[in-house]
Amino acid sequence: MKKKMISVLLTAGLLAGTLAGSCITVSAEEKASDKIAIGALKGPTAMGMAQLLDDDSYDFTIAASPDEIVPQIVQGNVDIAAVPSNLAAVLYQKTQKNVSVLAVNTLGVLYLVENGESIQSVEDLKGKTIYASGKGATPEYALEYVLSANGIDPEKDVTIEYKSEHAEVVAALANDQTAAGLLPQPFVTTALMKNDSLRVALDLNQLWQDGVSDDSQLVTGVVVVRNDYLKEHEADVDAFMDAYQASVEFVNSDPDQAAKIIGAHDIIAEEVAKKAIPDCSIVFVEGEEMQTMLSGYLSTLEQQNPEMVGGQLPDDDFYYAR
Repeated sequence: MKKKMISVLLTAGLLAGTLAGSCITVSAEEKASDKIAIGALKGPTAMGMAQLLDDDSYDFTIAASPDEIVPQIVQGNVDIAAVPSNLAAVLYQKTQKNVSVLAVNTLGVLYLVENGESIQSVEDLKGKTIYASGKGATPEYALEYVLSANGIDPEKDVTIEYKSEHAEVVAALANDQTAAGLLPQPFVTTALMKNDSLRVALDLNQLWQDGVSDDSQLVTGVVVVRNDYLKEHEADVDAFMDAYQASVEFVNSDPDQAAKIIGAHDIIAEEVAKKAIPDCSIVFVEGEEMQTMLSGYLSTLEQQNPEMVGGQLPDDDFYYAR
């Protein structure tokens, strides 16, 4: 049976707040202030917020994994959070619809890498071993969808071997020169910087788009808001969205300066950020376009495993429109 990563994250104990995590949380005094409490994850989901990190209007919690952010949303310590897209859908169900998605902030960050030049198309993966991390999570379902859409049976035509960490994938590629590896950004950049024999062979984001018949995309990350906060502070939330959109434009237009901020806040190393930003698919998409691409993506996941989206697809009120 496939692991249900998000279901495990959202056990009753976690929802009750028994899992405190190791992130820096917002104090009661700070929460009582007019500042918006924002949670984000190290990596692309927080990189787009670079221009906001030193803004006194916000209190940031930067965490290493989703299970550190989830309790803060549920307990009301965080008002707005950047989270994996399918986790947003799960939160919507588990909090009795007290979460809305404001915008898509990260598209596909998954890439297939290899040693050499043998993989030029998906068809070239036939007969190969693919090392990957993310068993039971989005990487597994995205990879299986892309393979199937291109006429490759994930169970018969390739051998997919899952590792617990990205570093294990890189190590496996060093030992098996004929294999491919599935890695996310910015870890792809880190791996390429350490091993010059590796190259990016295929972009899963583009392959996803090539395989779907609607306008959905491979949506990695979104930013969500607690609805009880939104009802009382809609103008503040809208102002945040404007500032966030400007920050995303800054990050994409000036990677060097953005990387300095990202490195200073220990999101990822400045050197890695500078090279990775162009391939991190950092975006700000809201409104109808956001709903189209995200609902299509969640629908595809739901068809493969309903638990990935909380058991059923969110209602239309999940998608915030201003």
